[in-house]
Amino acid sequence: MSVREIKPGIYSVGVADWDRRLFDELIPLPDGTTYNSYLIKGTKKIALIDTVDPTKENELIENLKRLGIKKIDYVIANHAEQDHSGSIPGILELYPKARVVTNSKCKDMLKSLLLIPEERFIVINDKETISLGGKTLEFILAPWVHWPETMFTYLKEDKILFPCDFLGSHLAGSDLFINDGCMVYEAAKRYYAEIMMPFRATIKKNIEKIKDLEIEIIAPSHGPIYRNPEYILNSYKDWISDKVKNEVIIPYISMHNSTSKMVNYLVDALIERNITVKPFNLTKTDIGELAIALVDAATIVIGSPTVLIGPHPNVVYATYLANALRPKVKFASIIGSYGWGGKMVEQLTGMLTNLKVEIIEPVVIKGYPKEEDFKALDRLADEILAKHKEIKIV
Repeated sequence: MSVREIKPGIYSVGVADWDRRLFDELIPLPDGTTYNSYLIKGTKKIALIDTVDPTKENELIENLKRLGIKKIDYVIANHAEQDHSGSIPGILELYPKARVVTNSKCKDMLKSLLLIPEERFIVINDKETISLGGKTLEFILAPWVHWPETMFTYLKEDKILFPCDFLGSHLAGSDLFINDGCMVYEAAKRYYAEIMMPFRATIKKNIEKIKDLEIEIIAPSHGPIYRNPEYILNSYKDWISDKVKNEVIIPYISMHNSTSKMVNYLVDALIERNITVKPFNLTKTDIGELAIALVDAATIVIGSPTVLIGPHPNVVYATYLANALRPKVKFASIIGSYGWGGKMVEQLTGMLTNLKVEIIEPVVIKGYPKEEDFKALDRLADEILAKHKEIKIV
């Protein structure tokens, strides 16, 4: 990424990672990502907000050289994860008078993860400020917006919020600011679903901390910059709300077509009842697409054959993921088949302990589905419809 001026004295110096397709060896990145870093020049001091992944350190340094930066006074560490902090040691070596400005929790993590010595830190508290000369940085602690040490930085005079991972998107592009709102919305929702959704309750609290700030620009550390802050803030308020949609998500596996026959029948039955349904064949599904669907859905129905005495391993993984992501889903059920017996239902329901769901009676059959089994699936569809009518559906 080229060096670009956001406002006078404020520059984007981060790097795009066009080809990265997996994050944390777990999260698919269909559109790559960016590691955004921002340089702020005051009349007296210069600050760098966040750095980049260690694999892109040389590109960050080249960007600083293009700007002719001879000194950096402060490196602001909003978050200790290495895709933002990993180049701090290199920056400290290049600029030996620079100090890392962060909160006490983040300092401890950076010392552990990157072996940064104690004397290179300046520790700040919530709402504390640092003046660069004509530009004032205010630090807002936002624990458990992803990690326990997370904080935001707010540039008062220019009304720019730097929230690091919060409000970001894994989306590599050549545009500094958002031009394609639909594309960014999908990328931001995927990012929320995969990374932020488990912290929905604490996000509600921390988003309140910025509600009274005058914000003209939101500059996250992944993805493009928002010149219309309400666009992403209103999206988050919707995603973190308790409101669900008239939707059923069906992650499933079928080995010998018994479960897939049940899934297909249930899909049609739900459509006939005017319920939006999204089936996900787990042998083909990008797990990120499943995560996105879980953001709004009222019900999840897990479909699995019985392998030995339990669910298919891919279904176990998807169920574990759904439980870890803690979506606001209200109801859950299980459909599937077995050959001679097993404990699939007990095992899957036992994996949903994080979800505050009501379990609707599962439909698990022996062998290939028969007429009475389809009638049971109709009863399940009827019950899902009735449950959706009982709650507030948007």
